[in-house]
Amino acid sequence: MILGSDQLKQDLLQMAETLDEIRGGLNIEQLQQELTELKEEMAAPGFWDNLERSTFVNKRISQLENKINHYDELVQEREDLETMLDMALEEDEADIVAEVEQSKDALQVRVDALVLETLMRGDYDQNNAILSLHAGAGGTEAQDWTSMLYRMYTRYCEQMGFKVSLIDLQDGDEAGIKSVTFEVDGDNAYGYMRGEKGVHRLVRISPFDSNARRHTSFSSLDVAPMLEDDGNIEINMEDVRVDTYRSTGAGGQHVNKTDSAVRMTHIPTGIVVSCQNERSQVQNREMCMRMLRSRLLELRERENEEKMADIKGEMKKIEWGSQIRSYVFQPYTMVKDHRTGFESGNIDDVMNGNIDGFITAYLKMQ
Repeated sequence: MILGSDQLKQDLLQMAETLDEIRGGLNIEQLQQELTELKEEMAAPGFWDNLERSTFVNKRISQLENKINHYDELVQEREDLETMLDMALEEDEADIVAEVEQSKDALQVRVDALVLETLMRGDYDQNNAILSLHAGAGGTEAQDWTSMLYRMYTRYCEQMGFKVSLIDLQDGDEAGIKSVTFEVDGDNAYGYMRGEKGVHRLVRISPFDSNARRHTSFSSLDVAPMLEDDGNIEINMEDVRVDTYRSTGAGGQHVNKTDSAVRMTHIPTGIVVSCQNERSQVQNREMCMRMLRSRLLELRERENEEKMADIKGEMKKIEWGSQIRSYVFQPYTMVKDHRTGFESGNIDDVMNGNIDGFITAYLKMQ
């Protein structure tokens, strides 16, 4: 018997049990049924006449196929490793057993990542996400902190294979960013990002203070799912004030030549959205409408949560000003999430986008 082979067998059996649990958590059978129905819809006459619906169905089919195929691949790879291990033990091939051990470890990482997806059961977790960062009080220091967070999130998205599209940006007075809005495009983008909503607190010796004093700065992050116009959110245009202005941020040759930037204010709720990064006013208006639908849905969901909490006697409101995480640069280095207790002493690593631990801890807490 080759040393360690018994444990390796147990690990592979445990992985099989985990994958079986994942099958139920992801509702693979239900996903396969949905895929079949969408393909039948695509094959029906006149399907391509409705561009918006056909685009949605096409994208959803791709998502479903990727999810189902990815799960099937993991199941097959585990079975292949089990077969390879049995053959290696029969032939007493220690080198092959070592290879199986390495492959098992790599496969376990992918299985663990898939476990996270089973925690994303929200109605909109599979959607793209709209993120908006806003500098708090503190002037240049807070605006610099906002630009640091924007960099952190774009780095994280790159590592996840998500596409980031800038929607609106307001530069700081001297440095940094006053506010920035961007779309994150990828499978389960909203599911991963929704837990980042809240106020992020920075403690450091400010590079903008000639006396090198320690400052505390804040930046708030808003996260909403990007919605298609499916009729769930109705907007009366009489309730919307539309303003146009000249773009002020990045945008190349189209900036400052026409009033192409658009700002929309939903008068009943006070929600304001703006977009200046598209090439035309029409495109900016379309993006503003998509963002407004998303923000109105977010408001409705939050009100429902508060009503349910009130019924249960909890009433733990998630206020816009709730502080979720602190980033301390001096006198020591520490990033700590105040909801989950998860922390990291490697602040450079975190600011470079390695925030998986924080996101995983939040998802597991739900």
